[in-house]
Amino acid sequence: MYKILFLFLCFSFSLNAQVLSEKNRAKVIDELLEDKFENTLPQLMERAGIDMWVIISREYNEDPVLKTMLPATWLNARRRTILVFYKPKNSKKVERLAVARYNIGESINSAWDKEKQPNQWKALIDIITERNPDKIGLNYSKNFGIADGLVKTDHEEFITHLPEEYRNKLVSAEDLAVGWIETRTAKEMEFYKILVKMTHDIIAEAFSEKVIVPGQTTSEEVVWWLRQKVTALGLETWFHPTVDIQRKEEKLKDHIDAFSNGYGETTILPGDLLHCDFGISYLRLNTDCQQHAYVLKDGETEAPEFLRDALNKGNQLQDILTSNFESGRSGNEILKKSLSEAKAVGLQPSIYTHPLGLYGHSAGPTIGMWDSQDGVPGTGDYKLFPNTTYAIELNTTVAIPEWDKDIRIMLEEAGSWGENSFKYVNERQTELLLIP
Repeated sequence: MYKILFLFLCFSFSLNAQVLSEKNRAKVIDELLEDKFENTLPQLMERAGIDMWVIISREYNEDPVLKTMLPATWLNARRRTILVFYKPKNSKKVERLAVARYNIGESINSAWDKEKQPNQWKALIDIITERNPDKIGLNYSKNFGIADGLVKTDHEEFITHLPEEYRNKLVSAEDLAVGWIETRTAKEMEFYKILVKMTHDIIAEAFSEKVIVPGQTTSEEVVWWLRQKVTALGLETWFHPTVDIQRKEEKLKDHIDAFSNGYGETTILPGDLLHCDFGISYLRLNTDCQQHAYVLKDGETEAPEFLRDALNKGNQLQDILTSNFESGRSGNEILKKSLSEAKAVGLQPSIYTHPLGLYGHSAGPTIGMWDSQDGVPGTGDYKLFPNTTYAIELNTTVAIPEWDKDIRIMLEEAGSWGENSFKYVNERQTELLLIP
């Protein structure tokens, strides 16, 4: 089934054709999930040194990690759902159990017979005592919200029922939870390439004469076109997109002003440098992309050389950053080295790259924030692991004498770190999009 669906996606010629039906999406999601349970989870548990992982959640208040483990037909947990993953010593397999009334799809079997043991907590304790693990990982974390999904009530109930001799075996599952969220499988990456390509195609259509009539169309109209296009395709946006304008006559906005107030109903004019921030969700994966377009003036066939050179400087900053990716380096180490190298060649950089995947602003090493260019305590100290994906997000400020002002080249592209090399998931912008 997987090969058939992948070939279908590869040889589709339109955005509409690329988007699978809900039924086929569910099949792909469940297949990707089973592959990850079978082949990735054992390695992650071994790496984290945790032989039992207990995840507890209740309907409509799901642990962010548990939510990514539910089958496609489960949009939420049911009642109280407790998952137990146990990896015996010297085993390459993980036992997957649900202390719940139902099987969790086809990947996790129910291990609770309520008729024999009415108390769900005692059923959980029976599973723990029978296996006698060395370490029991729970999802609590100071640094990563995604790995901090165990709520106070469930934690207190669990501790109340857990025998005293097991309490000193409790540890934070932060490294395991982050590993599960950040690690991309080979099968996921094949679909990720198509998702990023779809994102690029939507941006290219938004920044074209199909959507924009210079002198008439506003930036806000393009924003809502993006939202409507995604909805029409049967997809979702995980954040509200933005479209902004830089032009000769207007002062460069700072980050807070641009984010808080946006650009509203500003009419797009010839000579404008446009920028968008846009991302979509599909097959439980997320994209996050920023690109630029130029609105041609009468008689122009390409963007002015000074704007093309500015984009090249943005690409140069991307190259500096990604050349410093190295397994075992922390986000803060990568940030410091990259900023130093960029400034040494005359760039005015700002780097705020983040993990990307099952969540948009996902878990893993944070490589700067726009307002934390000296490093990010906690999440920035987390180290880079292979088979992970990132939104390579950054900007460089460029002086434009022709406009007598500075502009900001803001770029963001999905990139992946393999065993020892970086590559973009589906290329990157190296030339300005042109309108018309």
